[in-house]
Amino acid sequence: MGIYPDTGADFNGAPDIDHLNTRVQRELSDWMNWIKTEIGFDGWRFDFAKGYSPDITKLYMRNTRPEFAVGEIWNPLSYGSDGKPNYDQDGHRRELTEWVKAVGGSATAFDFTTKGILQAALVEGELWRLKDSNGGPPGMIGLVPENAVTFVDNHDTGSTQKHWPFPSDKVMQRYVYILTHPGFPSIIYDHFFDWGLKEEISKLAMIRIKNGIRASSTVRILASDPDLYVAAIDDKIIAKIGPRYEAGHLVPTNFRIATCGNDYVV
Repeated sequence: MGIYPDTGADFNGAPDIDHLNTRVQRELSDWMNWIKTEIGFDGWRFDFAKGYSPDITKLYMRNTRPEFAVGEIWNPLSYGSDGKPNYDQDGHRRELTEWVKAVGGSATAFDFTTKGILQAALVEGELWRLKDSNGGPPGMIGLVPENAVTFVDNHDTGSTQKHWPFPSDKVMQRYVYILTHPGFPSIIYDHFFDWGLKEEISKLAMIRIKNGIRASSTVRILASDPDLYVAAIDDKIIAKIGPRYEAGHLVPTNFRIATCGNDYVV
């Protein structure tokens, strides 16, 4: 806690920086522009972005104009008395969308809402969670997919720290979801290189590229039962997740299997 006004939440792992100080703003902006022009960085990850006001992030975005930027706003989901996440996580995802709006709309945010909901859905066998009350995706990608970065795990949630790891036997089902659905999907180094999943993940990535699936693509959910989730994305690809095998009646006869694995088909 410094003597200057604090514009965000505390984090005991690092000292506060007075981002209201014009010298700090100028020198940080100069350094960011230097690593962009001289080193070759073209985007920013705003770590613990709730530790300072969105106005501060907006200032650095305006001063540096990155090609891409993503903020980490990691807040807990809302939970019921049974210890499980509540079905309705609209408040959680709107915190993310409000942050994006407050920083000017050009940045993205990690879609922690989608991570939490999908994690609960797959672990508990409750794939009905993957459709919100309006019939769309329940995470941030259901509101502003073009500003959402989807992920399975990152260096905090998984990898070596494992603060909130995705169950290892469900990881590929999670990649099926983020690599076929809207948003900007991200792949963690560990899964791609260390877990032996390079071939499976690469197939999904190529299916996404070949069919022109983009951050703003549309989702039409065909089934969201406890053991079956089926969705058509841009009506170009259909993703099926869950242990139930019988889903052929939901798939047009002109569609063919592009890839498949443990409890998933695309």
